[in-house]
Amino acid sequence: MAGPRPTTTLWRPAGPKEIDLVRALDWRAWPPRLPEQPIFYPVLNEDYAVRIARDWNVKHDGAGFVTRFEVDSEFVSRYPVQRAGGETILELWVPAEELDEFNAHIVGEIQVVHEFR
Repeated sequence: MAGPRPTTTLWRPAGPKEIDLVRALDWRAWPPRLPEQPIFYPVLNEDYAVRIARDWNVKHDGAGFVTRFEVDSEFVSRYPVQRAGGETILELWVPAEELDEFNAHIVGEIQVVHEFR
């Protein structure tokens, strides 16, 4: 009998509006992208997510949140890691039209692990 499938931990910085939408989805999915958001960007390390939430979301939205969630590793391996700057500035680029399928591979709940105001 096979055990649980391996998962990959991802983080996502978010503003209050996005957190409200995730809460409305019972912490199990990310909301659809807006037309001007063709890509969903989860990141591969907590420090990078903290920097964005603290330094960008607070300034633009009044609050910033860092979320942590698990995704089926085999599924998430289809998205190559993108380096958006220094060695630790790593993210995945999930096309908006694939977000429903991405959400279907989230294991467990999306958790808020940091909050900045």
